[in-house]
Amino acid sequence: MLNYKQLHHFWNVARAGGIVRASERTGLAPQTLSGQIAALESTLGITLFRRQGRRLALTETGQMVLGYAEEIFRLGSELEEALSNRSTGRAIPFRVGIADVVPKAIAYLLLAPSMALTDPLRIVCREGKLDGLLGELAIHKLDVVLADSPMPANTDVRGYSHRLGESSISFFASPALAATLDGSFPACLDGAPMLLPGMEAAVRGPLMRWMETQRVRPRIAGEFDDSALMLAFGEAGVGLFPTASLLAEQICSKHGLQRIGDAEDVTESYYAISVERRLRHPAVVAIGTATPKLEGNPPSGEQQHRTNKRSAG
Repeated sequence: MLNYKQLHHFWNVARAGGIVRASERTGLAPQTLSGQIAALESTLGITLFRRQGRRLALTETGQMVLGYAEEIFRLGSELEEALSNRSTGRAIPFRVGIADVVPKAIAYLLLAPSMALTDPLRIVCREGKLDGLLGELAIHKLDVVLADSPMPANTDVRGYSHRLGESSISFFASPALAATLDGSFPACLDGAPMLLPGMEAAVRGPLMRWMETQRVRPRIAGEFDDSALMLAFGEAGVGLFPTASLLAEQICSKHGLQRIGDAEDVTESYYAISVERRLRHPAVVAIGTATPKLEGNPPSGEQQHRTNKRSAG
């Protein structure tokens, strides 16, 4: 069985870069540290260090063991901090990974229930590609990952997907661009400049199939992995763009954009991915059990883009 005291001595020596320095930092005799590491190597049946001149260097196996040791003692430190926080009333850390294809406003709506907890919370948000975030989730650097799709079947990470809600999809454009569109929706999309989510976005495929069934072929003016960047380009009038219908009021009022129409039968779902089948972190439980109002329904007919009112001349 792994001796964690010996592992801790190895961790200290590896971080210090040698036994003498580790001895100075820990106050333990060099002979004690050497003996503990030798005992650990004997138990595991491996070599952790090799001589490199006057210094010790980690073997390839030693590098791997150090990675695990770093995570083990980081988690131990977090456990102590969490217990201390509960006893002193300090904020509980809540580390969230947000896939870059998830709109920021949607992420806030999904996380909002955790902000209502009685215990004080300190939220730490990290944005990135889903596969990278899942890697951090696997080694417990994150408590949960928010994504637009469930856990990929081909990933090596063991995790569980908890569906949080969904929204229909609408198209938006700057007023200047909207004024150039001819005909009713969705025919007005044909030949129009279009900004699309990147290939990794779960909604990309359904959107392309919907446009095929509507027999419209917009001119693809840009593709974006980051939803916020796509919104910025759309606000500048570079092209129309699709996003969650439930954000329509915010997009139109805050960014001065117009809602052109809705992609029928195209929805975007949102998931919380965790390493636990049964959620335990209080903030993850809060967002996993809440029922956020993610209902982006199409507007009434007069809100849709119907015809271009420009004069012929």
